[in-house]
Amino acid sequence: MKETEFSATGVRIERWARSLTRAGQVIVKDGRVALLTSYGREIDSAPAAAVRARRPWFAGVDSTVARVNGTWYRLTMGQRDRGPARAGPSRRFLEALRSAGGRPGRGAGPAGRG
Repeated sequence: MKETEFSATGVRIERWARSLTRAGQVIVKDGRVALLTSYGREIDSAPAAAVRARRPWFAGVDSTVARVNGTWYRLTMGQRDRGPARAGPSRRFLEALRSAGGRPGRGAGPAGRG
């Protein structure tokens, strides 16, 4: 079994106007991306090749937007654990997604125009 490529806990997961969890988890493992609640219940998941993600221009360095199964999510990582060991979780997520076969996002954002 393949080791987890990326795992982050304490992630705020929002579906734009609605916060789904403030302490969720994002996992990239075995070529799949999974968004989980703080209780481990799956919010959404998809093969990494079908997921688009990027760092938005309008948010901080800890934020990433990801399109999973046609739904845009805003992921804010590292909000609890600040420090050198936790630097760049959104960058590591994007790198793990690319190495697992995902695509960087381009063009329009979550308004559905891209």
